[in-house]
Amino acid sequence: MSPGVLDNTPMQDAAITAVFAALPQPVLLIDGNGIVHTANQAATELFGARVIGAQIRAYLRQPEVALMLEQVLAGAPEGSATFIHSSGNRDAIWRVVVRTAQGDMRVLSLSDVSDVEAAEAQRRDFVANVSHELRSPLTVLAGFIETLQGPAGEDPAVRAEFLDIMAEQAARMSGLVADLLSLSRVESVEKIRPRQPVSIDMVLKATLAALRPQIDAAQVKLDYFVPDDLPEVPGDYDQLVQVFHNLVENGLKYGASGGRLEISAQQMPGLPGFDGPVLRVSIRDFGEGIDPICIPRLTERFYRVDKARSRDSGGTGLGLAIVKHILSRHRGRLVIRSRIGEGARFEALLPCV
Repeated sequence: MSPGVLDNTPMQDAAITAVFAALPQPVLLIDGNGIVHTANQAATELFGARVIGAQIRAYLRQPEVALMLEQVLAGAPEGSATFIHSSGNRDAIWRVVVRTAQGDMRVLSLSDVSDVEAAEAQRRDFVANVSHELRSPLTVLAGFIETLQGPAGEDPAVRAEFLDIMAEQAARMSGLVADLLSLSRVESVEKIRPRQPVSIDMVLKATLAALRPQIDAAQVKLDYFVPDDLPEVPGDYDQLVQVFHNLVENGLKYGASGGRLEISAQQMPGLPGFDGPVLRVSIRDFGEGIDPICIPRLTERFYRVDKARSRDSGGTGLGLAIVKHILSRHRGRLVIRSRIGEGARFEALLPCV
């Protein structure tokens, strides 16, 4: 049998070729020796046109796939394995499935499961991070409880000190759980854009009123440059309060050493990636700043530039991830600018229409 044809009538061959061509995923027809007889366009784009008539083993050399191929070509009715294909700077993960077809022919199909694998890896990392974040305060609480159950519990000074630490660790766990629930709620509605008109000036003033005790305690001078006549934006009021609460609180925790926090807002006629006018709200601190190499990872869950300092200040590592998801729901985005020694600027960009 020559490559490119089956032992069928010309009409059947044409029908098979048409079906193969219409399939969006790469599909190849191979014989019992592993020679490729037919490949659709998606397959030739993946492996090249020379794959037709070639030995499929030459294209799927990775051990797991090679073993599966040998088993199917030796008589197994079907098999599947994972194949990693490198293209430029990207590694795509393909699920290869081979099933016996007519006679000694086999149909080999590939499905790109890169996104599925990435989501599964993210889920595993997320569970591991949550477990790690909860394990530390739980260990501290268990240790102090055990200590207080012994003779140390009779010492009022020691008992008071330990109870303060236990309350701090319990608050840390409570904050983590609250942020996890908040992140889950945001993600559940991320594809639904809010449309209620919201005044950013009102959002910012409500945020600052709630954070006034922290601002005073940090002894930070607040400069507020927000015009009264800013246009309203379509949004969710409570979520936008959460955005700026997290950003201002972030500036107080990590930029208070600069002694000043600047909040400004302005309407832009347009920015790349937006259709129409954009509201840019900037939260700037004058603290130590952030190494630019860390900036792309700041919105990752549980990522911290300085882990010890973040935990000491009560940070959960989820604040900026929540900000990113809320702004994404509003079809906006977060821009972070910083240099070591020059403070940091967090800009929330929100479309006005």
